[in-house]
Amino acid sequence: MFESIVDPINAILWGEGQVLIYLLLFAGFWFSYKLGVIQLRHFKHMFEVMKKSTQSDKSGISSFQALCTGLSARVGTGNLAGVAMAISLGGSGAVFWMWVIAILGMATGFAESVLGQLYKVRDDHKEFRGGPAYYIRSGLGKPWLAILFSLCLFLGYGISFSAMQANTIAEALNNTFEIPTQYAGLVIAILAGSIVIGGLRAIARFAELIVPFMGLAFILVAVVVTAMNIELLPAVFMDIFASAFGLTEAGAGALGAAMKNGIQRGLYSNEAGAGSVPHAAAGASPVPNHPVAQGYVQMLGVFLDTIVLCTCTAMVILLSDINISGEMEGISMTQNAMTSHFGSGGNYFVAAVITLFAFTSVVANYAYAESNLHMFKLDNKIGRSIYTCLYLLMVYWGASASLKQVWSMADVALGLMTLVNVYAIVLLTPTIVNLTKDYQKQRDNNREPVFSKDQVTVQGKTEEGVW
Repeated sequence: MFESIVDPINAILWGEGQVLIYLLLFAGFWFSYKLGVIQLRHFKHMFEVMKKSTQSDKSGISSFQALCTGLSARVGTGNLAGVAMAISLGGSGAVFWMWVIAILGMATGFAESVLGQLYKVRDDHKEFRGGPAYYIRSGLGKPWLAILFSLCLFLGYGISFSAMQANTIAEALNNTFEIPTQYAGLVIAILAGSIVIGGLRAIARFAELIVPFMGLAFILVAVVVTAMNIELLPAVFMDIFASAFGLTEAGAGALGAAMKNGIQRGLYSNEAGAGSVPHAAAGASPVPNHPVAQGYVQMLGVFLDTIVLCTCTAMVILLSDINISGEMEGISMTQNAMTSHFGSGGNYFVAAVITLFAFTSVVANYAYAESNLHMFKLDNKIGRSIYTCLYLLMVYWGASASLKQVWSMADVALGLMTLVNVYAIVLLTPTIVNLTKDYQKQRDNNREPVFSKDQVTVQGKTEEGVW
C-alpha cells in the first residue's frame, strides 16, 4: 500500500516526469537572471555580512545562529549518504550536476530567505517566526496555499526527514558497532527531545556550538585524504567532467543517470527552493537590519553545504579504491571509502561524523515544522506537546525502517513542498528585486542598509510592528 501511493508520485516528481528537476533548474536560472547573477557578483559580500553576525536581540536569534541552524538541517545525510547514493546510481558525473544545482540554488536560496525575513511575524512569546506559509499568506494573499505548504512541511520536516536522518545514524552505528537499530532509535529520540523542548533558541544555541566544529573536522579529514592521493586528483576531475556529459563508455544512459541523481541529491542536500531554510532566516534579527542581509547569509549556507562539504565526501569516495556497483548504496559506501584510506579508524570516524551531522538535522527539522504551529494557532503547550510526541515517535520508527521506504517518503514530501514554494517565490519576484535594489543602493551610497517599508514597494503586507 505504501509503495502504491508513494512510488507513482515520485515517478512524476523525480522519475520519468522529472517535473522538479526542470522546475528547480528554471528557478535557479530565473533568479540568477533577475538578480544579475548575484551569487557570483556579490560572492565576497556573503562573507562580509557575517562580520557582525553574532549580534541578536530578545526578538530573534543572531545571523550566525540562523546560518548554523540552516546548516544543521542542510548538513546531514545528504552530505554523506546522499552523495554516496548519487555516485552509486549516477557515477562520478553526478558530482558535477550537484555543483551546477548548488550554484543555481544559491540564487534561489537568496530569494526565498529574503522573503522569509520580510514577512516574518511575532509569535505568542514575541519571538520572530516565518517561512513560506507566512509569505504565501501575507505576500500573495492565498491562505489556502499557505495551509497546504504547512501540511507538506509537517509531512516532510516534522515526520519523514527526521525519520530518515535517524535511519542513517542507526545504520552507521549498526555497521560499525553492531548496535541494534531500535536501541539507537530510542537514544536518538531521548537526546533530541531534551534539546527541542527548549524551542528555537535552544536549537540555535546547540547548532552554533556543534555545526562549525563538525564541519571543520570533516573538511580537514577530506583535505588529508586529498593530499594522500594528490597524484590521482587530475584523473578524478577528468572522470567527473567526462561522466557528467556522457563522454565515458556508458554513453547517453550515464548522462541521464548522472544528471537525475546529481540534481536530486544536490537539492536534497542544500534544500534551495524547498522552502525550509526561510524558517531559520525568519527567526533572525539581521545585521544590517534589512531582509536582504539574511538572503546573503543563507546563500552562503548553500555554498558551504554543497560546494564545500558535498565535494569533500565526493573526493573521499572517488579517491578510494572501492568498487562503484551501480546499485543503491548509502552511508555504508562512504564508510567503506574512508576505511580504504584510514583502515578501521576511518569507519569509526564516519560513524561519528554522520551521527553528529544527522543528529543536528533531526533537531533543526523540529524547529522548521514547529514554526508553522503558529499558522494553526497551535503554538501553545497542548499543540507543541502533541507535535513533539509525534515527531519523537517518527524518529524512533525511522531508525528501524527500510532505506527505500524512508528515502521515498522524504522525496515525496520535499517534492510537494518545492512545487508550492517555487510557485510562490516566482510570483513574489518583484518584491525580491525591489528589496535587493534598495539594499544595494544604500551600499553604493556608503550607508549601512536599513529597511523602511515606506521606501520599498512590496507585494501584500508585512506584520505591523515588525519593521
